[in-house]
Amino acid sequence: MIRRRTALSVSAASALLLSAPLLTACGEAPRPGAAAVLDGGRITVSELQAQVKDVRAAQRDDPRAAQMVASSGRLSQDTLIRMIQFRVIERAGQDHGIRPTRREVQRARASAEAQSGGAKALRALYLQQGIAPGRIDEAVRMDLTRNALLRKLGTAKVNEVFTRTSKALDIRVNPRYGKWDNTQGTAVLAKEAWLRTSGGDREQA
Repeated sequence: MIRRRTALSVSAASALLLSAPLLTACGEAPRPGAAAVLDGGRITVSELQAQVKDVRAAQRDDPRAAQMVASSGRLSQDTLIRMIQFRVIERAGQDHGIRPTRREVQRARASAEAQSGGAKALRALYLQQGIAPGRIDEAVRMDLTRNALLRKLGTAKVNEVFTRTSKALDIRVNPRYGKWDNTQGTAVLAKEAWLRTSGGDREQA
C-alpha cells in the first residue's frame, strides 16, 4: 500500500507510458492464438485486438481522429508491449509490497483531471498515448506503482528489478509482433527503456 498520495501532473498524465515500442519480427511463436505468453499464462490475440478496437473506436469519436489514427500506425504492437509492461510492473510492485488501492487510483486520477482541465481533457491526453477511456484507471495504477518503486529503490535499482522480473515471467512474444528483450523492456533500442516516458520526461525517484 502506498503511504502518501501521489498526484499525477498534466505532463505525467499525457506522457505516462514507458517508451513507445518498435518491434522487430523475430522469435518463436509461443502458442496458437497467443500474442504473448508470460508467467505460465497468455495474452491472446483476441484480447489484444479488443483493446486495439476500443482505442480505434474512441479515436473515431475525437475531433482529431485522422491525426490520431495516422500517428498510431503500430497500435497493435504498441498495445501488446504496454500490456506486457503493465504485468511486469505490477508483479515487481507486488514483490516489494506495493499495491495501490482503488481509492489511491481514484484520487490520482481526480488530481490529473483537475490539472489537465477536466475529465474530457484527460481522456484525450491518454487517447493520444493509445489508451482507451476504459483503461485509464489501469494506466494510473501502473504509474503509481512505478513511481512508488522509484521512491523506494531508486532509478538504477528499479531497472534491475524490472529486468529480473521480466526474466522470471519468461516472456515470449508472437513473431508477428516482435521479440521480447528483458533488459530493454521491449524490442526498441532506447535509452532508459523502462523509465523513459513517451514524452521524454523522466520521473523523479
